[in-house]
Amino acid sequence: MAWSAHFLADLHDAENRKLFDSVLVVSDRNVLDAQLQEAIFDFERTTGVVETITSEHGSKSAQLGQALKDGKKIIVCTIQTFPFALDAVQELAATEGKCFAVIADEAHSSQTGEAAAKLKQLLSAEERAELEDGGGIDTETLLAAGMAARAGGSKGLTYVAFTATPKQKTLELFGRPGEDGLPQPFHVYSMRQAIDEGFILDVLKNYTPYKLAFKLAHEGREYDQSQVERSAAMKGIMQWVRLHPYNIAQKVQIVVEHYRENVQPLLGGKAKAMVVVGSRKEAVRWQKAIRGYIQRQNYALGVLVAFSGEVSDPESFPAPVSETSSDLNPGLKGRDIRDAFAQPEYQLLLVANKFQTGFDQPLLCGMYVDKMLGGIQAVQTLSRLNRAYPGKDTTYILDFVNEAADILKAFKTYYATAELEARTDPHLVFDLRAKLDASGHYDDFEVDRVARVETDPRGTQAQLSSAIAPVADRLLKRYKAAQQARATALVDGDDKLAETSKDLLDALLLFKNDMGAYVRLYAFLSQVFDYANTDIEKRFIFYKRLIPLLEFGRERDTVDLSRVVLTHHTLRSAGRQPLSLGADGNYKLAPMDAVGSGSVQEKQQAYLADIIEKVNGLFEGQLTDDDQLVYVNGVLKGKLLENETLVQQAGNNSKEQFANSPDLKDALMHAIMDALEAHSTMSTQALESERVRAGLKDILLGPAQLYEALRARSQGGSAAP
Repeated sequence: MAWSAHFLADLHDAENRKLFDSVLVVSDRNVLDAQLQEAIFDFERTTGVVETITSEHGSKSAQLGQALKDGKKIIVCTIQTFPFALDAVQELAATEGKCFAVIADEAHSSQTGEAAAKLKQLLSAEERAELEDGGGIDTETLLAAGMAARAGGSKGLTYVAFTATPKQKTLELFGRPGEDGLPQPFHVYSMRQAIDEGFILDVLKNYTPYKLAFKLAHEGREYDQSQVERSAAMKGIMQWVRLHPYNIAQKVQIVVEHYRENVQPLLGGKAKAMVVVGSRKEAVRWQKAIRGYIQRQNYALGVLVAFSGEVSDPESFPAPVSETSSDLNPGLKGRDIRDAFAQPEYQLLLVANKFQTGFDQPLLCGMYVDKMLGGIQAVQTLSRLNRAYPGKDTTYILDFVNEAADILKAFKTYYATAELEARTDPHLVFDLRAKLDASGHYDDFEVDRVARVETDPRGTQAQLSSAIAPVADRLLKRYKAAQQARATALVDGDDKLAETSKDLLDALLLFKNDMGAYVRLYAFLSQVFDYANTDIEKRFIFYKRLIPLLEFGRERDTVDLSRVVLTHHTLRSAGRQPLSLGADGNYKLAPMDAVGSGSVQEKQQAYLADIIEKVNGLFEGQLTDDDQLVYVNGVLKGKLLENETLVQQAGNNSKEQFANSPDLKDALMHAIMDALEAHSTMSTQALESERVRAGLKDILLGPAQLYEALRARSQGGSAAP
C-alpha cells in the first residue's frame, strides 16, 4: 500500500501532467493507520509530502479540507475521519478537473456500502455543480443526482483496494470484467504464492478437531406440560453447556497441557498461543478457569484476556469487569494488550471478538478455537498464525467446534484467487420493494413526504421528525398492542389468541428486518448499477429514517434451565488432520441471493424434556459410562461430603491448605475404591494412575466445588452432592 501511494502520487501522463492532485490512503484500523504513515514516509523522505490526519492536531475536518485544498501529495487517514470533513471536502469537490486516487485497506469492510457511497459523493463533484448554484432544484432531480453519485465509474476518482479475503460485494464493486464477464481482481498475489515464497506459513498442516459429547438430565416434573419454542430452547441449552464450569475446565486442561507440550518449546521457548472463545462472558470464565488451573499446577505461564467493553457476570465477579480490570489482567498495569502480550512473561492470549483480524504477532504458533468460524472469518482468524519469523516452521490448531471440511473449504476459496459464481441480480431490489409495499404498513404519500424533506437543502430536523413520526408511532402502537394481547392470552390460557398475537409480532419484526435488508442491498447495488428510478431511492431514504425509530426486537420464549443438569461429558480428539490446500477442488463466492425472503413460519413446539433428549441423541453414540460426570460430581463428591474429618478441616482451613491435606488424598482413594463395583473402568484407571487421581482431585476442588460444600456443611448448612 505504501509503494502504491508513492507510485500514484508521482504518476504523470505522456504530456507530463500529474494524474492525481492527491492520493488518499484510507484505513479502517488505527494501528494500520500508524504503520502506513511510517512506511510511506520511508518512501517519501521529503518533509511535507505525507499529511496525516489525527485528532492530535485539532479538527480532523479542518485538517483534511486544508490538506486537499493545498494539494498534499499523500494524505493518510481512517475512514472514520470522513464524516467530520463533509463541508470542507464538498466545497473542494465542486471544483471541476480535480482528480483523486483513494487507496483503501480491507475493501470489504471499509469501502462497500454507504461508507463508499458517502466518500464518492464527497469527491466526485460533477453532479453537484448545478446544486451548488442554489435555486429551485426539485426532489426528483436531487434524488437522481444522489443515485449517480453512488453509481460506479465516477470521473475524477480512482480506487485501489487491498484485501486478502474479498467478499462477493468487494469483487462486484471493485473488480474488472474478465473473459467470462464476471468481475475479477486487477492483480492477485495469492495465498499459494505467498506460502511458496515463504512470506506466510500454511497454518493448516497441524489441524486437530475435537468432538464434544454430552448428555443432559431434567429433574422435576414442572416442565412436563410446558412447551417452549425449539430454537430458543436449543440456543439456551447450548449456551448453558458452553458456560458450564466442567465443560470449560476440561477444555482449559487440554489447552494448557497441549501448549506446554507442543507449542511452548518452539522458537527457543518464545512461542505464544491464542485462545478464541465465543463470547465475552465465556472469555471471563475461561480467564478465571485457566489462571486457576495454571496456579494449581504451579506452571510459569502468563495469560491475558482481550475483549471490548464490560462484562457483567455475577457468578464470576461481583461487579462488571473489562480487559483493564485487575481481576482479569492484574499484570497489565496500563499497558496496551498488544504491547503487554509481546513481552516474554505472557504466553497465552484469550480473545472474544477482538484481535481475530488485524493482529500481528509473529511469535504466535498455536491457536485453540472454541467458537464457530465460517467463511472469511475462519480464514482471517486462523491466519493470525501465518506470520513468518526466523525459525518458525510449525503451527498448531486445536478446534473444539468447527468441522475440518468447513475450514478447508474456507481457505481453498482464497488459496489461489477469489472468484464469483455470478453477479448479484439487480432486480432483487424490486422484488424486496414489492414485498415491503405489500405489507400495508405505509403508503406512497408517506414515503414522498419523508424523501421531500430529506432532500430539501432548507429542510429541518423538526420537519423530518414530523414527516416520519406518524408511521413510526403507528407501528410501535401495533407492536405494543400485540405484546399486551399475547401476555393477556397466556394468562387466560387462550392459546389461539396467543398464537395470533405472536404471529403479528413476528410479522412486524420481519418487516423491520426486510427494510434493513433493502437498505443494505440498495446501498451496495446502486454503486454498480444505475437504477434511474427515484421511487427506489425514495424508499431507501424512508427505510433508513424509519428503522432506528422501531425499538422492538424478537419476542423469545424464556427457558428455565435451573433444573437441568449435565450428566455426561467428554472431549475426544479426532486426531491431527493435515488439511491439504493444494488438493483438487476450489470454491467460488456466491452472489447475494434471496435477500429478505424470510416469512413468518409456524414455530415448532416441543417439551423441554424432548429437546434435551434430542440434544443427547446427537452425541449418544460417542458416549460410554466412563464419560459420566455423575461419577465425579455425584458418587465421589457424595462420599467425600460424608467424611466428618474433611468437613472439619474445610471449616478450619483455607482452600489452599485444605487442598494439601493428606486426609483428602486418602479419602479420595477410599471413595474411588468404594465406587469400583459400579464404575469399574473409571475406578480401575484412577487406582492405577496417580495422574488420574490428581485430575479427579483438581476437578473436585474446582468446578465440583467440594471445598465450598464441605465448608457450608461445617458451618451448619447443607450442600447437595
